[in-house]
Amino acid sequence: MVASAWAADPVASIKSELPFDPTFGYLPALLEALHIPSESQIAVFSKTSIQSLRIEPANPRLLYFNDHIIVGAVHGGFLELAAQNPEQGIQFYTLQQRPGEHLVHRQDCLNCHKSGTTLIRSVIPTPDGIPSRESDQPWGGWFVTGAAVPPHIGNAVFEPQKREMSPPVASDIVALTVFAHQMRMMNLLAHPDNINDLVDHLLFVNESFPNPIQGDPGFTQIFEASGPRDRHGRSLRQFDLNRRLMRYPCSYMIYTAAFDALPAPTKAAVYRRMWTVLDKFPPADRQAVIEILRDTKPDLPAYFGRIEVTRFPR
Repeated sequence: MVASAWAADPVASIKSELPFDPTFGYLPALLEALHIPSESQIAVFSKTSIQSLRIEPANPRLLYFNDHIIVGAVHGGFLELAAQNPEQGIQFYTLQQRPGEHLVHRQDCLNCHKSGTTLIRSVIPTPDGIPSRESDQPWGGWFVTGAAVPPHIGNAVFEPQKREMSPPVASDIVALTVFAHQMRMMNLLAHPDNINDLVDHLLFVNESFPNPIQGDPGFTQIFEASGPRDRHGRSLRQFDLNRRLMRYPCSYMIYTAAFDALPAPTKAAVYRRMWTVLDKFPPADRQAVIEILRDTKPDLPAYFGRIEVTRFPR
């Protein structure tokens, strides 16, 4: 899940025809080729996909992801792929689950995933998975596994009252929370029109957990093991999960190719805004973020090295 594994065109990163597994088709080979861990699995059962006719609570759509690519799989259907392209935004592909097939670029996916909109939704699902309306409560239409104390409407359908369901597959609460953050970040990087929104999401401004969450150690260990560390061994990929998502309040998405490809004036404005927002952080958080970035982000402006300065130099 590191930036070096990324390719601007995911098709180009697959150098040869993928092997076809008799049981799982191309899914295992595709995940391996794209450096996506199977432990990232999350499951959505609402009919909010190009494969909506196949999706239902008994046959959810499984999603796997790394920092810049998402792969979707539905039993009896084809594979879907969404990839962050730093020049063109989020690009969509499909791969039929038959021997001899190849990834196909799909423009029609933009009919639902319109420019600037999120890739993740929470809905009020009926027993067969049909979304009746959007919800401002998290995880509607999704399965959720792990200890999740904060209220959510995952694992539930409404007929006409809420009915809880037992998840038939693993769909980790920590992976879901990371995925939600990342989808918003991908859209902000693809359309960096509002610098304030981009930086506030990058720095988790106003984020807090009402209660801790606990997920699958397999995902958390793999996620934390990736990415650069500073001279003290600290990483922006280390979790908190008690007060907030990450231990250090700056997103690991700052290392992605999409961030690096921001136009120079935009990136300069992002860094200036970051410096201003960081000035309002508790001193320990501010210093930790700046020190980690100073050791791990080569293009960081020089003024980030001046930790004793509390205001952006004018």
